[in-house]
Amino acid sequence: MGVDLRQVVAGILTITMFVMLGNMIKRDHFDSVEEKLPGGGGNVNLDGSELEEQGLISHSKKSGGLSMDDGHYLKPCWDKPNLDDVESTEGFVTFSLTNGPEYHVSQIADAVVVARYLGATLVLPDIRGTNPGDERNFGDIYDVENFVKSLDGVVKVAKDQPSEISTRNIAVVKVPNRVTEDYIVEHVEPVYKQKGNIRLVTYFPSVNMRKSVKTSSTSSVACLAMFGSLQLQPEIQEVVDSMVERLRTLSRKSDGQFIAVDLRVDMLEKKGCHENGDTGRKTCYSAQELAEFLKKTGFDKDTPVYLTESRWQSSLDALKDLFPKTYTKEGIMPADKKATFLDSEGSEYEKVIDFHVCSQSDVFVPAISGLFYSNVVGKRIAAGRIQTLVPANIRGSSASASDFITPYVTKKNHLAYSCFC
Repeated sequence: MGVDLRQVVAGILTITMFVMLGNMIKRDHFDSVEEKLPGGGGNVNLDGSELEEQGLISHSKKSGGLSMDDGHYLKPCWDKPNLDDVESTEGFVTFSLTNGPEYHVSQIADAVVVARYLGATLVLPDIRGTNPGDERNFGDIYDVENFVKSLDGVVKVAKDQPSEISTRNIAVVKVPNRVTEDYIVEHVEPVYKQKGNIRLVTYFPSVNMRKSVKTSSTSSVACLAMFGSLQLQPEIQEVVDSMVERLRTLSRKSDGQFIAVDLRVDMLEKKGCHENGDTGRKTCYSAQELAEFLKKTGFDKDTPVYLTESRWQSSLDALKDLFPKTYTKEGIMPADKKATFLDSEGSEYEKVIDFHVCSQSDVFVPAISGLFYSNVVGKRIAAGRIQTLVPANIRGSSASASDFITPYVTKKNHLAYSCFC
């Protein structure tokens, strides 16, 4: 009996469609897991969406994976607000930066928005780590002069804590991340008028970083604060630059690309990266799974891979077996900088370095969902780097890397797309 060629072709196309659909579903689940966050928030949802746009990035003929030139360079959409538009008051807004750089950008934005709305003076924050007593000055990590200059004419900034502030005339006020004018009017302004000064604590009811449908008068202020006010202090920036340059030097055999992977063993152990037997979905990925993912999406074995894990652990060997040029900070940081930034007590320096290396890498792959992933994506979008791949367990022998671009980019629904165009 003869075989109908049209039926064979139709069968192949049907199988291919189901494989692609399965990958999309898994990638969406990665963007919509629940995570417990500090700062008073409950369970939070990362709201993702299905992949609808494809072909955003071309394959490199030499090394596989993705080509390095994004061609998606954006410019700020916002106009710098004028301080003359706000009625000045005598009070102060104080706050602290906590839990790492992925939280800092959001905490800064909320504090600037609140201080400007109230006409208050914003006091330069301190930085507090996760361990008790782990406190630093703002200038230990960020460029103070750049921060003050970027906000000049937008909000008043005091570099030091004013002597007139005491426990008697200041009140602690919790505000949700991406605080709105309505929330400030109802919950913050009355307390400020009564006490004269407030101390802000941002909590994260959600790490959803999708852009809002509605715009408000605070949008340009939030954009400037989030994307235009924080720069690393020169010594840390030098360390980041040297690490990025070394990774690019090591990547000459792979078209000059290097991949940054947010993979922290302690976080994986806490989350328990187990696949749901009913859905096949996962919330995080192990070194073995990431190695298979990168291989099947076409990356050459000579492509350098940077891991956010600080020191090598045996559980990472599976990744190094397939990608020999896999490094942690310990293996890539300049030797004369390790005592200060790697061997010091606390992990704030390490977190900041990871955040900025991942933001500058040619390709970023988050093994763990959360705010680090969301805000690194935002910083990458602002810089025109759209190559962020959400991993999945690929059942076949290969797949197109462009099928795994984060929905934040394919749907252009990240908050950064409200600030850059």
